Formats: sequence, C-alpha cells, structure tokens
Amino acid sequence: MTNSSQTLLSVRNNPDWASLPLFDRKGWKRVRFGDFAQSIGERVEPKDAQEAIYVGLEHLDPQCLHIRRWGKGSDVTGTKLRFRKGDIIFGRRRAYQRKLAVAEFDGICSAHAMVVRARPDMVLSEFLPFLMMSDRFMNRAVEISVGSLSPTINWKTLKLEEFDLPPLDQQRRIAEILWAVDEVEQTHRISAEEVVLSERAYYTKYFGKLFNEKKVVRLGDLSEFITSGSRGWAEHYSAVGPLFIRSQNIRDQLLDFADLQRVRPPDGAEGERTRTQAGDIVITITGNSVGNVAYIPNSLEEAYVSQHVGLVRLNEPDRHRMISSFFGKNGPGNDQILKAQYGLKPGLNLTALKNFLVPCPTENDLQEINECILNYDALRSDSQSHHQATMGLKCSINNTFLSAS
Repeated sequence: MTNSSQTLLSVRNNPDWASLPLFDRKGWKRVRFGDFAQSIGERVEPKDAQEAIYVGLEHLDPQCLHIRRWGKGSDVTGTKLRFRKGDIIFGRRRAYQRKLAVAEFDGICSAHAMVVRARPDMVLSEFLPFLMMSDRFMNRAVEISVGSLSPTINWKTLKLEEFDLPPLDQQRRIAEILWAVDEVEQTHRISAEEVVLSERAYYTKYFGKLFNEKKVVRLGDLSEFITSGSRGWAEHYSAVGPLFIRSQNIRDQLLDFADLQRVRPPDGAEGERTRTQAGDIVITITGNSVGNVAYIPNSLEEAYVSQHVGLVRLNEPDRHRMISSFFGKNGPGNDQILKAQYGLKPGLNLTALKNFLVPCPTENDLQEINECILNYDALRSDSQSHHQATMGLKCSINNTFLSAS
C-alpha cells in the first residue's frame, strides 16, 4: 500500500482526521496567484485548427476535474485559446458554476475560459487544480467577477489575489491524497453511468417489444385530463403555504426542491385544477428543460404546478412509474418529446402531450415492469449516493487543506 493510500485510509477512518500531521500549516506562505500560476493567452483561429479537439464551457461539468466530452475546431467560429496537456481550463465566465478541468490532451477552448498553467518552481501542476477548486478560491473568483448578466473574471485582477501555499513536498502529499479520492469518485461515477446505460437498454428492449406488438395507446386515452398551471402565480408567492412545482423542480424522473418556492393557491376551480395528486405525471413544457419528466409520489405534501409545467392525471395512477420511465431521458419515449417541440424557444403544447403514444402492457406485464423500474431506481440511487459521498469527502478534505484562513 502506498503512503498516499495509507493516509487516505487514516483520513476516512479517523473522525479527527483534520488534526493529522499532514494538515499542519507551518511553512505555508501567502502568495499572489500570478506568482505561482500563469494565464496562457495563445490565441488561434478555428480555421487553422479544424481537426483539433475543442472544449467549450458546455463540455465542462461543475466540480469535475475531468473533460469527458468535446467537439472539434471545425464545429466553432471565432478566436479560441490553445491549451496543452496538463493545463487547467477554468470557466472564467459565471465562475459560480465551478467549471474547471485538467487537460489530458492538447486542443483549443472557448475564449470564455482561462487557460492556467502552474509555475513549477512555486506550485506543482498536480496540486494547483485542487487549490483552484477550493471554496476559498472559488468564492473569491465570484467576488471579483465583473458584469451583471455574465459575470467574468479578468486575469489582471485574479493574478493579484493572495492564497496560502504549502511547501512543494507538502503539496505533493496533499495532491496524492486528493487524486486518490478523485480516482475512487470516478469509479463510482462510472458505476452510476453503467446503471443508466443498462436501464436505457432494458427500457428500449421492453418498450420496443410492446410497440412492435401494437400494445400502445394515446396518453390522452389513459388520462382523466392533461392541463398546465395558470399564469400570474407571482402574486401568490408566499413564505409559507403549499409547494409550487416549477420547471427547475423536475429532474430525471424525480422532483427536486433544492430551489423551493411556495404559494397561496387561488380559490375555486382554478386552484383545484392545478393541484397535484399522487400518481400524477408532471412534465416541463416550456424553457430550456423541455421534456423533463417526474411523477408525484404518495409522500408529497400539497403542491401546485406553474404554467411552464404540464400536469397529466392518469385514469390508473399505478401506471405513473412506467410512463415517467418511458418519457424520462433514459427512455425511448424521449424521442417523441424532441420531435414535438416547436418555436425558437423550445415548447410543447398540450395537444402534443395528449397524442403521445405510450406502452399499454397487460396487468401482469405492468407489475413486472414496475418491479424492474423499482430495482433500477434502487441501483441508481445507491450508485449515485456512493458517488456523492466520495465527492463530499474530496471537497471536505480539499477545503480543510486549502480554505482555512
């Protein structure tokens, strides 16, 4: 077992891990960012790098140091920045998104990014990404950003910011620990993705079989009604009251109330029409997240939908998991959603929802598929929780090392 692995085990198994000798800050020096890192401003035109790998901000995942997707220089226009293997690509526009990754290859990137390279006499290239991912660095990056619509960091300002820097030997030990945790995190991430791929393959095969056998029906024929929320909800916002389901609350077949809003519902038929019940399907019908689907669980408290959300009340609520899985991003029904979108700003109308074709299995088949869906739910939840726990450990260790004042 390596020293870094032994220290990682010590950290994971010791509730007082923050007092380990490795965390001793003796010998640390406060240094300007520009004295230990440099901004690489090598500009390039895409026409001169058509076969080069292109990394845009849309290719970077928040709080992930790895570039997992990319395009080509021939896909883009306008001046870009060249980066080299080992450089850090940092999204200087909207820094609060925490988009930062280490390049594992040469290529070009968006000019809305900043290409940062370590000065090896002051900081190790394997340590610098973690310093930049720390809360201390990211919070300061947000504070010094300029502009209201798309706040952006200027190098002239960032290079003057001061951060605590450990000696090179301690940097190496810290980096070994954090990269070891990152490796475990990536293993859990891959496991979570494999569950999703397996789930998608199962749905494609099972639902495809039902479609081939003509065991399908219009969604409107399975529903009591299909509606959407009312306009003018803003006047009903309240600090207390029932939940208000907006497009941002619908995520991957589940409801997410991290961004919570409550309302005072209107009286009468309008309020009753837009109130959810267990077994309902909700789907985003306007905005950037059109087609996101979720279902209303039995445990949800009183809730209403916004005008950007379609509400589908099924005649048989026990079909809600099957239908939400069919239209979820892992399900084959998502193709119908993509084809039905209209307008410059993507949207779905209620008529399109009513005409969507959905699988209609027998009661026995429905029970079988619901059991499989529940099993996939459990697998996905378990793998994602492991991934999130490892991410949390990495952030905790990173911030203990690097965010203390």
